[in-house]
Amino acid sequence: MLFWVLLWQMAAFVWKDSLVFVGPLDMLKALVEQMGDREFWLSLLRSMACILGGFLAAFTMAILLSAMAFCLPYLKLFLEPIVTLQKSVPVASFVVLFLILIGSKYLAVVIVFFMAFPILYINMTEGLSKVDESMLEMAKVYRMPFRSRVLYIYRPALWPFLLSGTKIAVGMSWKSGVAAEIIGVPSHSIGEQLYMAKIYLNTDRLFAWTLVIILLSMASERLIMKLLKRLGGRT
Repeated sequence: MLFWVLLWQMAAFVWKDSLVFVGPLDMLKALVEQMGDREFWLSLLRSMACILGGFLAAFTMAILLSAMAFCLPYLKLFLEPIVTLQKSVPVASFVVLFLILIGSKYLAVVIVFFMAFPILYINMTEGLSKVDESMLEMAKVYRMPFRSRVLYIYRPALWPFLLSGTKIAVGMSWKSGVAAEIIGVPSHSIGEQLYMAKIYLNTDRLFAWTLVIILLSMASERLIMKLLKRLGGRT
């Protein structure tokens, strides 16, 4: 990490054009300057609420529908075209469509939901499909309680897929959410700050907000994964 940061700073010294390329020192200076501004924190908190809200909605819906699809195979067939559509359509197409339908205020929430849901749903249904049928038969014969079946049969099969899908979905949520904000430009959002940095050619602010997005994405991923692993360790 230190090597690449030093290389980046050396490249900035060689380039010497702050309108096109800035180094880590200029970026950190711009970040510190913005942290004293109320608008910085409003934008950060609003975008966090929208993106994480969309992710949690997708996570909850994926759990419910994957469980229902496991119990009702016809429901899985019914949902398959919708999930395939969500997985295949580019983010920009969804952004433009929902920008027309609902405006920009809650655009990031909807886009994050539509981008994260298929990742989570596919991983969860795949995990449930790996449940050992012989174990289910044994649980049925010995009349194992439903809670015990969930903890000792379904959970071990589902958990690796759930963790993998969640890790991918969190990163995708931040990417798609910020992309939606840049196109929709809602007030007090990270996307608005990036758009204004582009308009006024504030490359240092552009880099600073990009660093903020990376740090928020990493922090969100670690927090959610830690919570899931703690939950998964409970019996």
